[in-house]
Amino acid sequence: MAGSKQKKVMIAVNESKESDHALRWALDHVVQPADEVVILHVQPVPQLYAGGDGLVGFYVAPDLLSSMKLHQEQVTAMILENAKKICEESQINATTLVIIGDPRDAICEAVEKIHADLLVVGSHGYGAIKRSKCPVLVVKKTDR
Repeated sequence: MAGSKQKKVMIAVNESKESDHALRWALDHVVQPADEVVILHVQPVPQLYAGGDGLVGFYVAPDLLSSMKLHQEQVTAMILENAKKICEESQINATTLVIIGDPRDAICEAVEKIHADLLVVGSHGYGAIKRSKCPVLVVKKTDR
């Protein structure tokens, strides 16, 4: 693609095989050496589930909340380390971005914040991200 302009490509990653596949596919088929690649991981907000009325009827010890947060940070570090390794194997330099929130909202907000030209996500069968302000490439992993 000689003469093509530099793109800012955001690739959303999580711990799934579909995510790894989408990252590898994008690096092999979409990303050009001059492109800016941003690897995004969205940490979900820790959820405390309650009964059907939605009222929390129990006390959660601060130690438990700290443990949950630490676990999420460790999972995030592992996911980003794996993504950076995949990028390095393809000789692509990427930056990382971590946001805490609902992935459906946070991914779209991140696209707007960094002014991404393209968003790449793996297909999990949950439906496409419809609110993105840039083109979205959904990469489906086939069992071949």
